[in-house]
Amino acid sequence: MKPTRASGVWARRALFLLLVGAVGLLVLSHWVRVSYEERIVSLADAPDAPVALVFGAGLAPGAVPSPVLAQRLDMAMALWREGKVGSVLVSGDEVKPFHHETRAMRRYLLERGMPAELVLGDEAGLSTYDSCLRARGVFGAKQALLVTQRFHLPRALFIANSVGIDAWGVPADEGRSTPWRYTVRETLSRVLALGMVLLEVEPVYPSGRAAVPKG
Repeated sequence: MKPTRASGVWARRALFLLLVGAVGLLVLSHWVRVSYEERIVSLADAPDAPVALVFGAGLAPGAVPSPVLAQRLDMAMALWREGKVGSVLVSGDEVKPFHHETRAMRRYLLERGMPAELVLGDEAGLSTYDSCLRARGVFGAKQALLVTQRFHLPRALFIANSVGIDAWGVPADEGRSTPWRYTVRETLSRVLALGMVLLEVEPVYPSGRAAVPKG
C-alpha cells in the first residue's frame, strides 16, 4: 500500500515536533548545567561551610561503598581535615531491604578517623532532589559543600540553591574523564530536576526518617 500525501505530511510534522522537543530538552539541560557552574571549585578553593553533603552512589559486594561513592567520601574526609567543613551529612537510601547505604557511608568515615558526632546520616536520601530538600528541611542546612562527581554537580547545585541552600560543589573526581553514559543520563536528569523544582515536588519522606545510623 503506497503512502498517501497526507501521511507524508503528518510524518514530516511528527519529525519536526520531535526535533523541536529534542532541541528544547538540550537547551533546558544546558541552562541547568551552566546556572551554577561558577560554584564548582577545587578542594583548595572551597569556601568554609558548616556541613558537607555527600550523596549516595550505591554499594559494592560486601556492603561497602562503591568506588564512585568511596571517591565522594574521601573528598568529604579531605574537606573536614582541611577545616573546610565542621561536619558531614551522608545521604543515602535505606528504604530497600538489606541495602544499608547510609550506614556503610558513615562506617567508612568512622573507620578513617572522623569523630562519630560529626557524621550525620539521612536514611531517606532516595534521590539527589530528596537529599537536597531534606538537608534543608529536616537537617536545617543553609550553607553546604556538595560532594559528588563533576558530571553530577551541576544538577545537585541547581537543586540545592533553588531550595534555599547556599551551596558550592567540590568534585570528587577532579581530573578524571566522565563516561559518556553519565553525560547522556545527566542531560535528561537535569531537565527532570528543573521540572521538579518548578513544581515544588515534595520529597518521598518530607520529614522523619532522619537518623544517625549505628555502626
